[in-house]
Amino acid sequence: MNNLSQSVRTRFAPSPTGEVHIGSIRTALFAFLFARHHNGVNVLRIEDTDQSRKVDGAVENMISVMLKMGIEFDEGVVLQNGKIEQVGDYGPYIQSERLDYYQNHVKQLIEAQKAYYCFCSSERLDELRKEQTALKQPPMYDRLCRKLSADEVAQKLSEFESEEKKPVVRQALPEEGKTVVKDLVYGEISYDHALLDDQVLLKSDGFPTYHLAVVVDDHLMKISHVIRGEEWIPSTPKHILLYQAFGWEAPNFAHLPLILNPDKTKLSKRQGDVAVEDFLAKGYLPEVLLNFVALLGWNPKTEQEIFTKEELVQQFDLEKVNKSGAVFDIEKLNWMNGMYLRERSNEELLKLVSPFLEQGGINIADYPNEFLLAIIEIEKERLKVLSQIVEHTSFYFTQPEYDTAILVWKKADSADAKQKLSVVIEFLNTLSEADFQTTVIEEKLKSWIAKKQFDTGSVLWPLRVSLSGLERSPSPFELISALYKNGGLSTVISRIQTAIDKLN
Repeated sequence: MNNLSQSVRTRFAPSPTGEVHIGSIRTALFAFLFARHHNGVNVLRIEDTDQSRKVDGAVENMISVMLKMGIEFDEGVVLQNGKIEQVGDYGPYIQSERLDYYQNHVKQLIEAQKAYYCFCSSERLDELRKEQTALKQPPMYDRLCRKLSADEVAQKLSEFESEEKKPVVRQALPEEGKTVVKDLVYGEISYDHALLDDQVLLKSDGFPTYHLAVVVDDHLMKISHVIRGEEWIPSTPKHILLYQAFGWEAPNFAHLPLILNPDKTKLSKRQGDVAVEDFLAKGYLPEVLLNFVALLGWNPKTEQEIFTKEELVQQFDLEKVNKSGAVFDIEKLNWMNGMYLRERSNEELLKLVSPFLEQGGINIADYPNEFLLAIIEIEKERLKVLSQIVEHTSFYFTQPEYDTAILVWKKADSADAKQKLSVVIEFLNTLSEADFQTTVIEEKLKSWIAKKQFDTGSVLWPLRVSLSGLERSPSPFELISALYKNGGLSTVISRIQTAIDKLN
């Protein structure tokens, strides 16, 4: 099949096993972008044939996360009023509801001698693997049951039925020759049939393995491009052979490179957060994660790093996906999130940080809006993630605790600091309400310091610390202006006086 010889239909086919990981969101995003770029259809299918790993509510959570991220599906499983619905002509789109499809297709393969019943016990298979491992051979099924005659198969089926058991069904792979995978990312990869295992297609419980279900579903749902992680490359020749066994044309395959930690190990939970929900909970914007994840393995071949979703759709091409692993650089993500945050208006940013302030015990309804906006204006340049707002701003809302050692300017002493803070209070009492804007108070305070012939540091250092309680904080001019908006001059003077009282 040529890349675009038919209408493009992509799919994201996750297992409902819990949180949505960064790797999964990258696969879903690339399938979405490719479909949208080619005016195609993006399908969501749920692969839940491994019932032991299924987590209740995982499907609903996954769809919710996808929608937050801006990844949309045209067909398949959707959420309607919080409930799972299936939309499209090729459903059901949940594999556990499609068992008849797989069982009927397996029968076709058995009749065509492209698959066979395997009656081997788990004990025999374990022993076989041990022997092969000891001989340093790749662990593979020895095709014992493939050699059974029709009469022997019938006899064993009868025995299994009497014991209320069912055999598995294996794919009968060719023993000679090669299969070439033509991957849209990795190019041509050749596989020797002698090294391919006769994999199980149908388990004894009647459920298909991934290998059978994915081929049957992708064919019946007319998927044109299979986009998935590179860990599935070794399975692809067997999938292609399965397409051939059914007499079907295989889709295009595009395998995505691994996502790596900075030390080049595979990204995993052991190394930190990998779930999208974790990043959203910390205050990374969904559109930032979308932008960042798009660049994990995809190179737009330009200097541009900040993309809207529309720009990603316009520029996305599988030919620009790298073969080498993509490093998950948290510093770059932080930089990118900070860039997005600074582009927001103060009003927008206040809405975004409000839930985090509330979680931090700050009831924003208790404070004037102009005070909150003044804090945002001061702190937005330092924010990388929304959750940082609490640690960055807590001193605005509560009287700081003072370390008297840092209240004193390095070239002065505590007596000097007390004296300077006392005369600052006198000076502030001479100002009008209009003077308490950042630029105005800066100009007037500096002019007053010069007139008094004070050392600038001996005034501004203890003043800033008295207002913030911190060794490093915004300028005293910004702090005076912001605090003035929450109670007027008395709020500002109260903090300065408390600092004076702390100094001996």
